[in-house]
Amino acid sequence: MTTFAADRSRRTTETDRWLAGLLGAEPGVALVAVGGYGRKELLPGSDLDVLLLHDGREGIAKIADRIWYPVWDSGARLDHAVRTVPQARRVARNDLKVALGLLNARHVAGDPDLTTRLREGALEDWRGNARTRLAELKELHEERTRMHGELAFLLEPDLKESRGGQRDVHAIQAIAAAWVAPAPGPRVRAAYEQILDARHVLHEVTGRHMDRLVLEEQDEVARTLGLLDGDALLRQLAGAGRTVAYAVDHAFRQAERAGGRRGLGVRMRRGKPERRPLADGVVEQDGEVVLARAAAPASDPVLML
Repeated sequence: MTTFAADRSRRTTETDRWLAGLLGAEPGVALVAVGGYGRKELLPGSDLDVLLLHDGREGIAKIADRIWYPVWDSGARLDHAVRTVPQARRVARNDLKVALGLLNARHVAGDPDLTTRLREGALEDWRGNARTRLAELKELHEERTRMHGELAFLLEPDLKESRGGQRDVHAIQAIAAAWVAPAPGPRVRAAYEQILDARHVLHEVTGRHMDRLVLEEQDEVARTLGLLDGDALLRQLAGAGRTVAYAVDHAFRQAERAGGRRGLGVRMRRGKPERRPLADGVVEQDGEVVLARAAAPASDPVLML
């Protein structure tokens, strides 16, 4: 665990303890962390993404005020909601970003049964409607790429939103939650930690909620991370971004193969994926270069290259 990861863990633990104290002992109520807070990734400038779950009891507004006002008074950025479990699931069915946040729901305080019901229900809904949800997720991924470019090739990348950034690892995790592809492997997790640490330090050195690594901050962020300068930092992030970008492409291709070629937009011909010739013995299928059926790599050693 890096120094910065330990700091995030400590900040999360302290925040959990604080919010649990604000809630107190209330039957039929649970405080749930979602999003980055749910993943225990509280950075110096992070929002607190919190859901107050209840079983329909009266007086929930007063309980909510007892929690929200001290958080606002502290200066923390708060993204909050008050819902029953059925309400939370209903909102998630109509809002992809809410659904993604609930995939990381984590119990903080109160009635753990409410949190368990929410987590199990959110996962059931996600898996039951996986074809539509993953198609939406891919559209969101492509929109982010158009808006924010590719982390590996930018002088001032957005560490969270650029292609190859944190959001793409969250996308891999969401695909894995639908049981159509594996969770991020060791290389992707290591790349994610590098990007997350850089974003953590960016918040720290600027004193602001900031995700775009602007030129004037790069040398200071690099030195805090123990790197020589901003160029060294960009090289490290470029490698991490390429690792993540390849992994998210692979995850989407696995999702397409597993159950939704039509839903995820893969070209089809007579009910089968289209195979497009590229060269002698080589075709393109599902966005990948593969050997043709008649290819004979044993007799053509150059073919694999």
